[in-house]
Amino acid sequence: MDLILLAVLGIFVLFVLMFLRMPLSFSMFIVGFVGLLLAASPKAAYNVLSADLWNQFSSYSLSVIPLYILMGEVVFRTGIAERLFESAYKWVGHYRGGMASTTILASAGFASICGSNSATAATMGTMSLPELDKYGYNKALSTGSIATGGTLGIIIPPSTVLIVLALQMEQSIKDLFIASIVPGIFLTILLILTVVFLCKRNPDLGPAGERFSMGERVKSLKDVIPIVLLFIFVIGGLYKGFFTPTESGAFGAFGAIVLSLAMGKLNWKNFQIAIAGALRSSAMVIMLVVGAMMFGRFLTITRMPYEVSEWVSNLPVPPIFVLISILIIYIIGGSIMDALGFLMISIPVFYPTVLALGYDPIWFAVILCVVTSMGAITPPVGVNVFVVQGLTPKTPVTTIFKGAAYFLVTYVAFIGLLLLFPQIILFLV
Repeated sequence: MDLILLAVLGIFVLFVLMFLRMPLSFSMFIVGFVGLLLAASPKAAYNVLSADLWNQFSSYSLSVIPLYILMGEVVFRTGIAERLFESAYKWVGHYRGGMASTTILASAGFASICGSNSATAATMGTMSLPELDKYGYNKALSTGSIATGGTLGIIIPPSTVLIVLALQMEQSIKDLFIASIVPGIFLTILLILTVVFLCKRNPDLGPAGERFSMGERVKSLKDVIPIVLLFIFVIGGLYKGFFTPTESGAFGAFGAIVLSLAMGKLNWKNFQIAIAGALRSSAMVIMLVVGAMMFGRFLTITRMPYEVSEWVSNLPVPPIFVLISILIIYIIGGSIMDALGFLMISIPVFYPTVLALGYDPIWFAVILCVVTSMGAITPPVGVNVFVVQGLTPKTPVTTIFKGAAYFLVTYVAFIGLLLLFPQIILFLV
């Protein structure tokens, strides 16, 4: 069988297995292994299974994933989310739509210790929905702001998606983390400005909250300063080269445990829950990486990514048009499945093409992170929208999608800025 045809058939079978609800990691692993059997030989397939699989599982770089996840799990048990929300409200609550803006700002703070969009949306939604309802916020805006705020979970470092992108693209985790800081802050500001603009244009969407004195605002920071210092220590130490990404994750996890104990919020039961949660999440992510490795080896043997890259490079169109087409595919893919899963499938196909077009891999990785996070609030299967709908079952999912749509324009504008001004991403790297 022609190898390119075999690659296309493999991708088709992969999607069939996914729609049959087989876990994506197993689907990629099975298709990759069987594909290697057919494309090369049983000996080659078993060599990949033994040597490459062991190298992947024993990779020093891979150990960073459970460490950062453990840091987020431990800090989450301290009740920091409530403190972030209260402090954010005192700073931005007095603006029009202040409670919705508070939700987005607190989501950004929580994202700096979490690394998951759905977890960020679920945590912030649990706290903010009762408050938003109490102040009579428009249901579309309130639920939309929660779902959109959750998307910051995979943009602001430390992010498991950025770690996996670094491993798959063979790029520096440190560079990706540093490169995503400014875009994450910039996007947070734009989303808050979107809320303010919408509520000024239509005051019925959401009222202004209570105005607090500067003294009260500054005082509220004492509850979140320890987390800010932990973030600065972990990411700042990484940026300055004091320690490697894995050492950074270890320091972060250890610092989170010490901080939680100092705050008197970490008991044995909470610690066990944090460990169990970190193990579950880490196993899921690592199995995705291993499945993607096997699937990527299969595609490499067929040479499909390189054939696609060569064909695209010779198209008589400017490279930016090709790049925009690829990003549209990622938006669609992110809207029908989890962002991390779609990235695992598509990176072996599109990454060589982007390199052939001459784009910076660090810049492209951060762009991918932003685009796929946008997919989490895009119909028909925006993950964050359904997370929020689970918190408020009486709210129609169409209402939440409508609220999230307010922010899609902001997302598109932001992606346009990143395309026009790459230094927004690259100037710290």
